[in-house]
Amino acid sequence: MLPKFLLADNSLETPDTIFVVHTETPRFIVEADIEDFWSNQVVHWIDGEPGDEELIGEMIEAAEEFLEKEFENEELLDEGEEE
Repeated sequence: MLPKFLLADNSLETPDTIFVVHTETPRFIVEADIEDFWSNQVVHWIDGEPGDEELIGEMIEAAEEFLEKEFENEELLDEGEEE
């Protein structure tokens, strides 16, 4: 079973871009600048955009929270390696 969210990148073609992939229905990919994910987002709907704006907002917020936690975890791992 896949996790609800996955991180993806394509450093050869788009080195400054990061992708957050939502694997559950409705599936989508949030594409954004790696340095400023929160202000420069493009959402690519795989299953078609749902009509409920509130649902869309909640799903995008969940993707943002996932990315924040991943970055925090990465920082903790980096700190552990330095010790």
